[in-house]
Amino acid sequence: MSDEPQPHQPTEGWAPPPAPEGKKKRPKRTGWRRLIPTWRMVLGTCVIGILILGGLFFLGYSLVKIPPANALATKQSNVYLYADGTQLARDGEVNRENVTLSKISKDAQHAVLAAEDRDFYSESAIDPKAMLRAGWNTATGKGKQSGSTITQQYVKNYYLAQEQTVTRKVKEFFISIKLDREQSKDHILEGYLNTSFFGRNAYGIQAAAQAYYGVDATGLDPAKGAYLASLLNAPSEYDVVAHPENRKAAEARWNYVLDGMVKEGWLSKADRTGLKFPMPREATVSTGMSGQRGYVVEAVKQYLTEHKVIAAEDLEAGGYRITTTLQKPKQDAFVKAVDDQLMSQLDKKDRKVDNYVRAGGASVDPRTGKVVAMYGGIDYVKQYTNGATRRDFQVGSTFKPFVFTAAVDHHSTTQNDTTITPNTLYDGTSSRPVQGWTGSYAPENEDHVDYGDISVREATDKSVNSVYAQMAVDVGPEKVVQTAVDLGLPANTPSLVPYPSVALGVATASVLDMAEAYATLANHGEHGTYTLVEKITKDGSEDIRLPGRKTTQAVSREAADTTTSMLQSVVDNGTATAAQAAGRPAAGKTGTAENDKAAWFAGYTPDLATVVAVMGQNPETAKQEPLYNALGLARVNGGGPPAEIWAQYTKDALKGTDATDFDLQVQDGAEEWEYPTAPPTDEQPDPDDPTDAASPPTDEPGNGDETTGQPSDGTANGGAATGGTTGDGTDGGGTADGGTTGDTTGATTGDPAGGTSGDGTNGGGTADGGTTDGGATGGLTTGTGGLPASTRRGQ
Repeated sequence: MSDEPQPHQPTEGWAPPPAPEGKKKRPKRTGWRRLIPTWRMVLGTCVIGILILGGLFFLGYSLVKIPPANALATKQSNVYLYADGTQLARDGEVNRENVTLSKISKDAQHAVLAAEDRDFYSESAIDPKAMLRAGWNTATGKGKQSGSTITQQYVKNYYLAQEQTVTRKVKEFFISIKLDREQSKDHILEGYLNTSFFGRNAYGIQAAAQAYYGVDATGLDPAKGAYLASLLNAPSEYDVVAHPENRKAAEARWNYVLDGMVKEGWLSKADRTGLKFPMPREATVSTGMSGQRGYVVEAVKQYLTEHKVIAAEDLEAGGYRITTTLQKPKQDAFVKAVDDQLMSQLDKKDRKVDNYVRAGGASVDPRTGKVVAMYGGIDYVKQYTNGATRRDFQVGSTFKPFVFTAAVDHHSTTQNDTTITPNTLYDGTSSRPVQGWTGSYAPENEDHVDYGDISVREATDKSVNSVYAQMAVDVGPEKVVQTAVDLGLPANTPSLVPYPSVALGVATASVLDMAEAYATLANHGEHGTYTLVEKITKDGSEDIRLPGRKTTQAVSREAADTTTSMLQSVVDNGTATAAQAAGRPAAGKTGTAENDKAAWFAGYTPDLATVVAVMGQNPETAKQEPLYNALGLARVNGGGPPAEIWAQYTKDALKGTDATDFDLQVQDGAEEWEYPTAPPTDEQPDPDDPTDAASPPTDEPGNGDETTGQPSDGTANGGAATGGTTGDGTDGGGTADGGTTGDTTGATTGDPAGGTSGDGTNGGGTADGGTTDGGATGGLTTGTGGLPASTRRGQ
């Protein structure tokens, strides 16, 4: 044991001396505070992150090289074939002429900058925020994203492929940065303007200036330059000649570009105020697209892109062999029928209105949904807009069968709870207020004819507006619209709205849309989307997968077949007797657009559903025009040239095949009744007598489809007073079979004004007398939501 003194041991309660000032110990983090990183941790993480990103950036910048130009300059053609393998058309000629920036007007340059990248000259080559957003959306499958800056778009157009992948986005990012360092802004802008696609097969702004306005790029003023700049956003959709229904959207984009030019100081407010939308000219295309070829090629391209089979950019790159569903004999028969029944009758020199006449047609196999023939116009080189696919002319009374189909499918009843069948009686009084609808709606019948109590079947034969407007309310306009969509009309069809006026055909569906819907009726209510393509191969070997055809029972067979039985009566006794020339059991409906700007016939046999439209359009202004006196006729209506074209085409298309009857399962109570008849009250006019010919339109508004010189029995069923009308509304005369004879006024004509035209004939008498004994089911109280008179449509 040591004698050294031991250190003093702490006793209970002892505490160490306090630490010197400035040396206080930091208390430990406890509780939830331990979860929050310290500023040192945050700073360290940021530094490390920056170093990693910097390293990745340096690595990417070093590895990614500027590649040679892509293969667009040597793009291939696409070959289009008929169903039998014979060649239909070949496209793929690159329309491009490179020019220097000095050969492009400053106005056009500024317009493109205003549309695509207003900070191009002052900012860097990339927009990190937009790039991150686009990359994320592409990686997560949210669709195609823009390349953002002009530099990035140029890189995509000139150096890279068009696929939307993260890898391509990364390459685009680094190449854009390198390019911005190695080349001037002017050089990049020049390259962008020479490689961008403007539609009409025009690559580069010089080709676009010629394609749309027939001028060089140096001659583009602010208005024209702004329109071409607008096309960069949607080249096909914003071509207002090919797609007049999209003009509103195109003008909105055009205004956006001009407003941007003003904002950036490239255009004065005064000059901006005086600008008017510069309507582009009709397209001039290679004669390789002449005749029907161009229409078919454009329709096939539209089908493939809309159904996401092939991207538009990939189609433009070429290399595809596309077998269509079109059958050459039927295609040739369609063209011949239009030439024989319509085009050969035109006198463009002596009748100005004959210059407005256009036609569109489509024919579908009801069982397969294959489009077997299509008529787009007189010649794609002369008339660029496809009459079969455009959606800007009203369908008129060809829509009425959808109302009745909805009524049967939904077991609808009238206002007094009577089930709606072909034999249900309605009040056919012209301008009768629709019952059961808030507001005021009272559509006129063609030539103001009052039919009194009339069966639905006869109201369909004669296309009675007052009956079908009331029926639409009885069924429910929403159900009518949904039924039309289920049958085949696109849900976004312009003016397909849930109002009573929808029954009169205010919607502007295309001929092809209507053919699809009528094919569903012909197929007993089973719907399958149409198809234009049978097979596609890429580079001669790789097969491209096509969407499978899915079918659904859109409406009950009972509803579809009962509608067919009604439409057979229209061909046998109503406004479509010209269709009998097909020599086949047929069903169909005529229709006329407002102010006689278009006439329709939609019909079908058990084997073929075909729709034909004759339309009026000014070739210089693209404005829709009435067809009064076209072909020397007072009116062009559905029972005239459209039904005659349909009959000739159907007869030739089905030549050599056995005629088959409709196999129908109709609703209970739909059988046609036998009605007592009364002798005619006055001598009937002779439709072949020149003195009984139709007179030109007067100032009285006319509603309904007329057929010229197509007489029918003119009797009224179920006590309906038809007075001076025939089943087709022929030239004057008619009998009232409702128990009391009606006086006829004969040779009364309807006027184009008032927003309606229709399916009667040129003339058509009015019923001044006649009593009814059936009782009206429609009612006379107030109807529709304040729709203007201009919404009235004809038959």
